[in-house]
Amino acid sequence: MDETQGYCPVFHRAVELIGRRWNGPIIRALLDGADRFGEIRSRIPGLTDRLLAQRLRELEREGVVERACPSSSATTVPHYTLTTKGHSPAPVIESIAQWAAAWEPPGSTSSAQGRSVADSRRR
Repeated sequence: MDETQGYCPVFHRAVELIGRRWNGPIIRALLDGADRFGEIRSRIPGLTDRLLAQRLRELEREGVVERACPSSSATTVPHYTLTTKGHSPAPVIESIAQWAAAWEPPGSTSSAQGRSVADSRRR
């Protein structure tokens, strides 16, 4: 890390991967036990099949997710599991969830609402 600049390309890449739209919720769904495409999708409102497939492929390329098609199954529905690399940010994901719960009003999904509530709490 370049201390004079405060920039670390490795950190930047990690934050971009986890912070890419939908990747955080997908990883959280997998951490919570979802392992099939439909199960993951059902836990994340607004996520389309196309985007979920795209993100799962990306996470697989990055070594975060493994895809397996059980041959013993009558239907070859793939299962998705987190790799060791994929499990390792679990404490970070949980910390972000706790932080979000503390600063987002109950039932809110708008970051603009969260900012206004957070701003009013700091005053």
